[in-house]
Amino acid sequence: MAATQIRSRITDNIVYFARTLRKAGVPVGPASVVDAVNAVEVSGIENRDDLYWTLHAVFVRKHEHKVLFDEAFRIYWQSRGLIEKMLSILSPVAPPRGAPEKPKAGQTRVSQAFQAAKERVAEETVPEIEVDAKFTVSGKELLQTKDFAQMTAEEVAAAKKVLRSMAMPMDKIRLRRLTTAARGRVDPRKTLRASMRAGGEIIDLKFRKPAEKRPPLVALCDISGSMSQYSRLLLHFLHATTAERRDVHTFLFGTRLSNVTRQLRMKDPDEALEACSAGVEDWSGGTRIASALHDFNKHWSRRVLSGKPTVLLITDGLERDTDEDLAREMDRLHRSCRHLIWLNPLLRFDGFEAKAKGIRAMLPHVDEFRAAHSLDAVADLANALSGDQRKNASKDPRRWL
Repeated sequence: MAATQIRSRITDNIVYFARTLRKAGVPVGPASVVDAVNAVEVSGIENRDDLYWTLHAVFVRKHEHKVLFDEAFRIYWQSRGLIEKMLSILSPVAPPRGAPEKPKAGQTRVSQAFQAAKERVAEETVPEIEVDAKFTVSGKELLQTKDFAQMTAEEVAAAKKVLRSMAMPMDKIRLRRLTTAARGRVDPRKTLRASMRAGGEIIDLKFRKPAEKRPPLVALCDISGSMSQYSRLLLHFLHATTAERRDVHTFLFGTRLSNVTRQLRMKDPDEALEACSAGVEDWSGGTRIASALHDFNKHWSRRVLSGKPTVLLITDGLERDTDEDLAREMDRLHRSCRHLIWLNPLLRFDGFEAKAKGIRAMLPHVDEFRAAHSLDAVADLANALSGDQRKNASKDPRRWL
């Protein structure tokens, strides 16, 4: 009886643990669960490390899954001596109290997965209640218009899926280099070679046309105190875009400029954002836009602004130093790129007016002035990046001057 109960308890715990990993984003199938149960029975679970590495060997197959596995294992097996007590089928003891730990990468998604598991158990035991929702707004509509700063972890996860679908579109530019085409200009060299293969009796015309490519994308993102809550979620959009393309460069600035392109190339979004936070020292600090733009124009513009790129300037424009340096650096940035789009979350207010000196100094040097506070705003941006840029008076920065 005891052996049967022990096996059942071990199996149940591993099944629930695997279900939590799956909800957190780790691909765990039924076959992996069976392998994990068999591995634990064969290797034994004399201590915590044995159980950790046994389950790690079965469930973790990619580097980006290790962060989620570590956090899930820490939360699930956090009770003191739970592994030993699972063997003896005793009630668990409350976890030891200590100083709060710093949030780790993957903690949000793992905690959300545990919460979803608890809600599923509650739904099985609590009778279903019908709610008349004919006067309510659908969740999808609320998510599209909801402010990024007010989203929960579950809504952020849903928003990231939408952002990934928005990250792909990008308009194309024509190059001087020519490429093979079905129609277009006649390619004399290839035409002559084709006729030589046929003995010179048949002339098979070959054509060519100007090649096209998607222009590079450069993002300059403000991480000051007034922008940090919006910058974090917009970095998910940039992370999804970077995952699909290699010609995306991202810079963060507050009081100084930091290049986080390499960090955003990490596959796991939580790990990438944690690396971005660790790589900058001025997160949620002050703002010096003119100084950051000067640093970018002097040290980075020739490296990343080749190929007629589109530049996204993500900031509210609330600058401390509002002298002529800001206008001069904005003008230099504008002349160095093909298209300069300013994303400002302050446009979410209907009564917004460009009264701040910093905003008025920057507006004459941008091509478009757009909001950046919701999924609808990012959807409009994606349409602009895909070439659907019909002349919209509401995006023209001159109307604010």
